[in-house]
Amino acid sequence: MAFEGLQEKLSSVFKKLRSRGRLTENDIKAAMREVRLALLEADVGMKIVKDFTEKVSARALGADVLESLTPAQQVIKIVNEELTALMGGETARLNFSSKPPTVIMLVGLQGAGKTTNGAKLAGYIKKTLGMRPLLVACDVYRPAAINQLKVVGGQVGVPVFEMGQGDPVEIAKKGMQHAADHGHDVVIIDTAGRLHIDETLMDELRRIKSTVNPHEIMLVVDAMTGQDAVNAASAFNDTLGIDSVFMAKLDSDARGGAALSVKASTGKPIKFIGIGEKIDVSAIEPFYPDRMASRILGMGDMLSLIEKAQATFDEKKAAELEQKLKKNQMSLDDFLTQLRELKKMGSLSSMLGMLPGVNKKQLEDAKIEESQLVRTEAIILSMTKKERDNPKLINFSRKKRIAAGSGTTLEDINKLLKQFEMMQEMSKKVAGGGKMGMPGKRPGGKGLAARAEKRKDGKGFRYPF
Repeated sequence: MAFEGLQEKLSSVFKKLRSRGRLTENDIKAAMREVRLALLEADVGMKIVKDFTEKVSARALGADVLESLTPAQQVIKIVNEELTALMGGETARLNFSSKPPTVIMLVGLQGAGKTTNGAKLAGYIKKTLGMRPLLVACDVYRPAAINQLKVVGGQVGVPVFEMGQGDPVEIAKKGMQHAADHGHDVVIIDTAGRLHIDETLMDELRRIKSTVNPHEIMLVVDAMTGQDAVNAASAFNDTLGIDSVFMAKLDSDARGGAALSVKASTGKPIKFIGIGEKIDVSAIEPFYPDRMASRILGMGDMLSLIEKAQATFDEKKAAELEQKLKKNQMSLDDFLTQLRELKKMGSLSSMLGMLPGVNKKQLEDAKIEESQLVRTEAIILSMTKKERDNPKLINFSRKKRIAAGSGTTLEDINKLLKQFEMMQEMSKKVAGGGKMGMPGKRPGGKGLAARAEKRKDGKGFRYPF
């Protein structure tokens, strides 16, 4: 998980502050020393760390903090605000042209993930923004780069324009014409990279830039390379002039220093982050500095979790399932559908990481649960259609067959059937107005609103129970 080490160390610092009650100047100075070390260990640049801790210290040593009834909370609030400012403050949006097509030119070093993340970005633009993107294959040097772009483009349902191993500048130009002729309102140009920044690479990128006049030059960097990613961002910005950064593999970097440093080093915002290996919308997120700061401080990120769920779940299927639950007609096929919808959102550990107060140990436990999801899916798929519709048919001999077919044990089969039976019982009570009843109701009684009586003093209502 991104920022794992930093989150752990900052939580420890703030725990000490909370235990002291009223704070002294020495308490804050000691805390800032630990914050400084935590940021340096997270691979944040020395100058950035120095500037950050000086800003936090200056604000935290003010009378309004030291004399506050909850000074530790005030310090945490200041750190949260300064972390948000360090990463860019407000969320930066893509630069769309008023006259289509909008041209996004992806640049970066070889191995940073331009091709795969270009497809993720195209899929995000198509599904989330309802636009018609086109991918243009201008990496004519790396073996199989064009085929790779066609494969990942196909996975997100976005067409790819290519002319083989030709002149990249001419391909970009023809790609623009193709987009205009076929009604594509966004063009994403996948350019070539090198193992290091050289004049040949930059000259080619400058020529493509002058030919297509991109509305956005987005640099793709690998978060796992730490300060090398920041150095690459600075070099590309100085030589080519970039507009934004796509931070790939952020979930794989436990330190996260690149994400904290790149805006301060280049002045250019991170607009998207890549998470997970899937080529779909669950593996890309807009970068929200305030939400990321909350994650770092262990406060969670419920908004991103909700948005991920909304983007993933099928409203029509959810409505159908609701009706089945009301009629107590949920089958194991419906249960499997819900599991698959859940898996589309990404790993359990990444989702749990967005919840407030979830610690490292709980995330380790989540990895075990992910293997349980795979076993559950295998068990259900080993059943016949009749068995999935009516689990009561599953006797001992059927269980043995299902266990053999799914590579699981009889205990696993019994556990799944028991869980499903409990879920059916719960849905029956909710739907039928049993002992559980509906929210706001007594069993067999009136709803909460219907029982409300106006207070004698005229100030609101009272609720007789």
